[in-house]
Amino acid sequence: MIMTELHSKSILLGITGGIAAYKAAELVRLLVKAGYNVQCVMTETAQHFIGAATLQALSGKPVLMKLWDNTNGDGMDHIRLSREADAILIAPTSANFIAKLAHGLADDLLSTLCLARACPLAVAPAMNKQMWDKPATQRNLVQIRQDGINVIGPASGEQACGELGMGRMLEPETLLIELEALFQPKLLAGKHVMITAGPTYEPIDPVRGITNLSSGKMGYALARAAWEAGATVTLVSGPTALTTPPNVRVISVTTAQEMHDEVMRGIKKMAIFIGVAAVADYRVAQVAQQKLKKTKTTPTLTLEPNPDILAKVAALPKAPFCVGFAAETEKLSEHAQAKRATKAIPLIIANRAQDALGQDESTLILIDSNGSHALPRQPKLLSARQVIKHIASLL
Repeated sequence: MIMTELHSKSILLGITGGIAAYKAAELVRLLVKAGYNVQCVMTETAQHFIGAATLQALSGKPVLMKLWDNTNGDGMDHIRLSREADAILIAPTSANFIAKLAHGLADDLLSTLCLARACPLAVAPAMNKQMWDKPATQRNLVQIRQDGINVIGPASGEQACGELGMGRMLEPETLLIELEALFQPKLLAGKHVMITAGPTYEPIDPVRGITNLSSGKMGYALARAAWEAGATVTLVSGPTALTTPPNVRVISVTTAQEMHDEVMRGIKKMAIFIGVAAVADYRVAQVAQQKLKKTKTTPTLTLEPNPDILAKVAALPKAPFCVGFAAETEKLSEHAQAKRATKAIPLIIANRAQDALGQDESTLILIDSNGSHALPRQPKLLSARQVIKHIASLL
């Protein structure tokens, strides 16, 4: 499930010729569900792969296809459409259309409005791997990137022709995430950010362990928000069932010690460290090599402390900007303020554990040297974006 910020931005969705055009129907559905106003424009070749009636039913608007359409009387659709759109997304984008963009050609409605646009343009390439690899295509991609056009994807995988390789259009859900990122201010451009997320799992024996109810949702939301803000993001994650945000490097770990080791291994190049993970404070001193059998006596586990990852990072000689999380069940602000002082960090974020763990929404309190800043209960992605903005303001 994608948590998006509902809004009334207008998206012009262009569809060019290719079998991946069938994915445009699902993309329109997701865009409309997220609150976008969607206007579809098809090329002549796209009409061989998907029907205009399908896209019209999903978008609620007639699909435009002809440059010389006199419906509006002024023949200025290419100007009007590009001015009404907050962004243009072409998905799928064929090799032929990429060539048009690279050379400024305008011989149909979609290519003409792209040339006349006054808004951001993103393309989602989709083609056979041989077409993708050709020097001409790669030259054209370099050119359109230099011209400020955002190239989203493609992915590598099985293609409709039966071959395997680079050229698959990204899935509609990923395209929606990438599109939303275009609208976020790049407040952390050039920054390296490390985030820990999820629970840790401390083994007792080969089949049992000690863990907690953290889902990792807040950490993953922050990873996405930091990437949207232009940062290079490394996510050190305990065991979760979540999908990694696009363009985020994930390092999967299990135990608190493994998380500690991975953090310390990569922390030197980080400008910001956000410790969101619910790290176990203790681990079993002697992990049984075989499954413990049930007995009539009550077993005793001897625990030993795990390393305090946030404290260690904050104590480094050239420490990054450190952000901690405090999930509390009572005296929320009081306990969070004490933790911030003990860890000696500039910002701590407090939430009620019983209201946040495993939930899609949360209520946060941001505590720094200027006082407390409360955020309303809302989807975690929206909270994450506000947290990133607050971090950027403190930097």
